[in-house]
This record gives sequence, structure tokens and C-alpha cells, in this order.
Amino acid sequence: MAESGLIIVDKPGEWTSHDVVAKMRRIAGTRRVGHAGTLDPMATGVLVIGVEKATRLLGHLMLTEKEYRATIRLGVSTNTDDAEGEVTATASAAGVGKGQIRKGVEALTGAIMQVPPQVSAIKVNGQRAYKKARAGEEVELAARPVTVSSFEVLDIRAAGDVIDVDAVVVCSSGTYIRSLARDLGAALGGVGGHLTALRRTRVGPYDLSLAKTIEQLTEECVVLPIGEAVAAAFPRRDVTAEEARVVAHGGRLPAAGLGPGPIGVFGPEGELLALVEEQGRTARPLAVFAG
Repeated sequence: MAESGLIIVDKPGEWTSHDVVAKMRRIAGTRRVGHAGTLDPMATGVLVIGVEKATRLLGHLMLTEKEYRATIRLGVSTNTDDAEGEVTATASAAGVGKGQIRKGVEALTGAIMQVPPQVSAIKVNGQRAYKKARAGEEVELAARPVTVSSFEVLDIRAAGDVIDVDAVVVCSSGTYIRSLARDLGAALGGVGGHLTALRRTRVGPYDLSLAKTIEQLTEECVVLPIGEAVAAAFPRRDVTAEEARVVAHGGRLPAAGLGPGPIGVFGPEGELLALVEEQGRTARPLAVFAG
């Protein structure tokens, strides 16, 4: 059986996240493979792959903070809010100043309400929004609360009627960088904006320093053991042999005051037993890995 753990992939451009999963099934030699947080085909960078028991971590890892390096082009709008879509409008951004751009970025930082792109995987009446949009339907998506912890402008480059803005964004799960590009363009006199490049540099504690290319993984499949993966991402709780027995059978423990999110529970030998969540005075299991 394949080792349970995470594989941190540096996703190449033009591959879907599903393409990467299919490839990793062959490389890891198991069907039990999934990913935490889809990357659009145009995007590159960190894609967290779970193998065997670690697939049960993926839903929790999706909720962690993410970091991106992005290039936004002002002056051109597309139907997908990125360079893969069709151009829907152009408006000269030549008159937009650097100070205006920085103010626009500042307004999109912090806790904001964000409308996802029409071409997205969000379900509308049971159907993916992108399927409706590609069938020519107008898709009404509700604004959702997201948090942009940091939106740092690295460079601003003007070229005729367009302006390219390089930025680093740190944000909560569910934030669309494509929507930030669209909304920045809309706020700057309606010149429009879309993404021309996107690279995810971090998912939770897993960054590009841990990521391997498909070619590297084909030569050597590097798996971050499940215990190390949990210890890196979540608070750690070490328990006694008796507590370990309770946890291994799906029982609850007294809360230890380690916070509301998932907590990794480790046994006396340092082995991963479970992920738990504290509710009031008890810690209930989210996933049990023992046995």
C-alpha cells in the first residue's frame, strides 16, 4: 500500500488540478488520491495532494490561508476575469496613476464581500456556474465574505493603454484572485482588469520550498508523512496511553484549550491518532487515523 501523507506539487501551467491527481495516482500507485483547493489551468504553484489516509485531511487543509503571486492587467476585461477568457471590453488605463492603484488595492484589503467569477466551480441550483456561463446563461452569484490579509503591490508597469500590476496576495480560503483583478479594474474608473499570471506560493504551512515538479516526482515520489503534515498545519496535542485508547476508538477527550480549529492528537510513541475539534468542554474526533 502507498504511504499515507501529502505530496506538495508545483503544478505546471495548462494542467487542471484533476490532471495532476490522475498523474499522481499513477506515480503513487494508488487510486486513493485527492487535492486540497483547486488551481485554475492557467495558474501554477503549490497544489497539496493527499495520498491514502491523508485524503481525509484535505477538507481541513482547504480552509487554511493561501498566498499568491499575481499579475493584473488593467484596461482589459474578459469573461473569465483571466487571460484564458474572451475579451469583453477594453478601456484605456493610461490615465490611472500609481497612487490610485495603491488606494484601489488598499480598498480590497481586509474583510471584504466578493462576488466570485461567473466562470467558477460554485454551484448554482445544483449546477456548476462555469457550465451555465459557457452555455450562454447569465449567472447571478451572491457576494461572499472573504479576508485579504495582505495585498502588496510589487511593481506597476505602464505599456500604452494597459497597466500591469505585480502583487503578492495573502488571503482566506474561498478568495478568488481573478475577482480581485476584476474589482480593482472596476474601481479605477471602470477601466476593467483581469489576471495574466497567477502562481500559488503557499497553502497553509506548505510552500514552494517543499514543492516538487511532476518531472521530479516521476523520478522520486516524495511524500510528507501524515504525522509530519498534521504537526506542520495544526496545533499538536500529545496524550497518554489511556487517552490514546479512547481516541483510537472514536471517543471524546476533555478539551485542552487549544482553539476552535482542528487539532492533531499524537500518542505516547509520537504516532498520529486523530484530528479533533474542541466544542465546549470536550474534544470530538473529526478523523481517526489510528489502526
